[in-house]
Amino acid sequence: MTAAEILAELEQLGNEQSRKILRKHGATEPLSGVKIEDLKKIQKRVKTNYQLALDLWNSRNSDAMYLASLISDPGKMTKTDLEHWAATASWHMLSECAVAWTAAESPLGWDLALKWIESDQERIATAGWATLSSIFSIKPNPELDLEKIRALLQRVATTLHQAPNRVRYVMNGFVIAAGSFIPELTGEAIGKVKVDMNGTACKVPFSPEYIRKVADHNALGKKRKTAKC
Repeated sequence: MTAAEILAELEQLGNEQSRKILRKHGATEPLSGVKIEDLKKIQKRVKTNYQLALDLWNSRNSDAMYLASLISDPGKMTKTDLEHWAATASWHMLSECAVAWTAAESPLGWDLALKWIESDQERIATAGWATLSSIFSIKPNPELDLEKIRALLQRVATTLHQAPNRVRYVMNGFVIAAGSFIPELTGEAIGKVKVDMNGTACKVPFSPEYIRKVADHNALGKKRKTAKC
């Protein structure tokens, strides 16, 4: 399939109610308004396609950009590709999910994430913290730099509440990911985190409670097969 064919299909699958919900959450135009389950049906047909993923991302259509991450080939993504995706992600679902998942599965992800978290651009910084969290979810703990992660946890504890809105959200997620996927790192005490969720019903998880629930399900340290979901 070509990007043009998929974009035409997305227009057929989308609906105004979904577009309204996505806009409320921050989605930007152009926007088809396609359910994730329908995007995954396309993913199942296409499987992995590096060039098609790039073409879909460059369409600037929010649904197509999310789909691009699902069919991307992280092993083929260049540094330029990933930097471009981080710089052009137009809203938080793209920066914190699409970019982060793809970068996390790339051998370039760790170094890029450490670079991105230093950015003064909110969406790039969130992509960095979210990439680190996704790396924790799939990479064996012996391959992780635990001392660096401990230092980052201390940094989060001292800077989170002064950070930009979405950065606070993904920093909180970073603490949860570290404590859930790396049992020896329970994180620093960061308290409850306040984030403006733009009037949506979304909630900010309380990290100790979330990690405790993971432990109650005997899932501490359990890794995922893929960062994408």
